[in-house]
Amino acid sequence: MTEAMTQESRTQALDAMCDDEGLDILVIGGGITGVGAALDAATRGLRVGIVEAEDWASGTSQWSSKLVHGGLRYLQMLDFALVHEALTERDLLLRDLAPHLVKPVSFLFPLEHRVWQRAYVGAGVALYDVLASLSARKRAMPLHRHVLRNGISRLFPDVRTDRAIGAIRYWDAAVDDARLVLTVLRTAVSYGAHAAARVQVLELTRDGGRVTGAIVEDRETGERRTIRARSVISAAGVWTEEVEGLAGTDGGLRVLASKGVHIVVPRERLHGDAGLILQTDRSVLFIIPWSRYWIIGTTDTPWTEGLRHPAATSADIDYVLAQANTVLRTPLTREDIIGVFAGLRPLLQPGTKGGTTSTKVSREHTVASPVPGLTVIAGGKLTTYRVMAADAVDFALRDVPEPPPSVTDTIPLLGAVGLGAIRNRARHYRRAYGWSQPMMEHLFHRYGSMVEELVARVEEQPDLARPLEHAPDYLRVEIAYAASHEGVLHLTDVMLHRTRLVYEIRDGGRAALPEILAIVGDTLGWDAERRAAEAAAYERLHDAVWEATTMPDDASAERHLREADRPHPPVDAVR
Repeated sequence: MTEAMTQESRTQALDAMCDDEGLDILVIGGGITGVGAALDAATRGLRVGIVEAEDWASGTSQWSSKLVHGGLRYLQMLDFALVHEALTERDLLLRDLAPHLVKPVSFLFPLEHRVWQRAYVGAGVALYDVLASLSARKRAMPLHRHVLRNGISRLFPDVRTDRAIGAIRYWDAAVDDARLVLTVLRTAVSYGAHAAARVQVLELTRDGGRVTGAIVEDRETGERRTIRARSVISAAGVWTEEVEGLAGTDGGLRVLASKGVHIVVPRERLHGDAGLILQTDRSVLFIIPWSRYWIIGTTDTPWTEGLRHPAATSADIDYVLAQANTVLRTPLTREDIIGVFAGLRPLLQPGTKGGTTSTKVSREHTVASPVPGLTVIAGGKLTTYRVMAADAVDFALRDVPEPPPSVTDTIPLLGAVGLGAIRNRARHYRRAYGWSQPMMEHLFHRYGSMVEELVARVEEQPDLARPLEHAPDYLRVEIAYAASHEGVLHLTDVMLHRTRLVYEIRDGGRAALPEILAIVGDTLGWDAERRAAEAAAYERLHDAVWEATTMPDDASAERHLREADRPHPPVDAVR
């Protein structure tokens, strides 16, 4: 059984981070790079702690296009090394580290010109395959294929064949980004990392010229505490410059925020067995098949408002719909949209700010030390998180004689070990609990071999085997397990990150809230007043997301979302 992340374990982790022994490394930021750094450091045998101001994966890492890919666009920039690195990491995740979380998905690249475009794009995708094959191991993905007009009609009947003379079909992979973050984090905790969410860093402490830790505030209790650490790693994404400022230095990395918007439509609205990739005048647009719906995006526009509340505007929705409709037989409308999400991507700017003592530039990401004792990493992407994390820890240990090497390329994530054996038991679970084959695939994709832990909960409480009445794609046991094992502190954690009900069904899961609150509330000991406050906070936030999509600009949309996102109800400290 894996170690459960609970309210009590969070308090114990914070206590451990604040004890007299101190940490080898304190990581700031609970996105994919931060949790990757925590896992990397923990598996090197270091004493590591990680804090996050919100819930885990509450920044960029929850709102990506949910792809693990090499980046075809980098071939246009002739950055072959970066593409090879990303493809290597993609295949490592797919084969060894997270085969339950990362799944192959094929895409069609529609072609409008019979000769030159087929040759040009075909050569690029062929090079993509070659770079993925530069390994001693067997290929993880099929080779690309050229598809004629009738092939497009077979693979994606809803594509307008008058706009495409054919297509090239190639393979990449998809992942639930927030689920990946949580699994990497729980793996780090299983190797001894101390983890506490909703802990805000207020100040970086210094001894002379060196950063020696942080003063933090427990946002659940208001208590302020001091964490001592030999080295601090900031993996704060778009908040990078804010964290650098806490060290009292004007050095470090320069980061700008770019907004990406996605819409979600029901799977039955479009008929297709593959995804689509379209080159637009602003960015690349993906139409991505998910289990029960399609994710369509993204945009790429500068964001100058508050970093906490990126919002999709009316113009963003119109743009995504217009771009998708260029290739669809039956145009999508706003009435087809069941969910919307917007996120910020940290864009690393050339050079560093004055005062930076040393840097390491590694293709798409950069590691820097604006002041001794503080390591800052920014840039990169979801696919290469493991490489970024290893680089950050290496940099933090650069003054340590004979530092232990990174071993995360050989550390499977929780749920990967024993996956085949547990999958072979699927027929027993189906027979015992009435779970369909699609439901079993859903569970294996989310939990891998940890499905046995959910089964154990069902054995203790048989009614947890039932689907949620108003959100039947999830079982009641998944909600109970989130509350008992996955570090849930608030209802929004369940609706936004442990599930994706916030955008997977049209009402955002509102009809299912009474049942979900009963399960979570019973597990966490919430009284009626607390349950009502949690429901109101989530409903207010969900409504604001939709209302923002009617607004004309970023400023008004962000302001509306910010005003709706009031503080969560406080919880009692668990001692």
